[in-house]
Amino acid sequence: MPLPGLCQRGPGCAKVYSRMLDNYFTLEEANALLPWLEEQFSRMVPLRDELAASQEQLISLLRRRRSNGHSSSEEEIAQSQREVDRLTRDLQQLLQEVSQQGILVRDVGRGLVDFPSVREGREVYLCWLRGEARIDYWHETDIGFAGRQPL
Repeated sequence: MPLPGLCQRGPGCAKVYSRMLDNYFTLEEANALLPWLEEQFSRMVPLRDELAASQEQLISLLRRRRSNGHSSSEEEIAQSQREVDRLTRDLQQLLQEVSQQGILVRDVGRGLVDFPSVREGREVYLCWLRGEARIDYWHETDIGFAGRQPL
């Protein structure tokens, strides 16, 4: 579905439009990716939890240093910061692998994703929540999860 004004951007219009069409999913294509997404989330969720714990530890070390002079060693703080950085990179890498497929991750903890799709000639999102056996819902692009409707 062409977007208004897209082809006024120059000679590469057909190429851009063709690439955009490749980013739309049929229901069958999206459902076929669910086992892979389950695997990705089974890696992401523990990473996200570990990252949150490491961030809390770093904040605690920084607060202790500030409140009583230097009770936290600079090396301990640097090590904690390196761990936060490593976990952040690892989580970002997994998220990037999903987004490179054209899938929109909305909430890592819940495993909520949207698949851009076309329904009745307009762009919509096929909506999936981790644990659902298949995609059974869709919503408008400007409404979100609260506006999910059965397919």
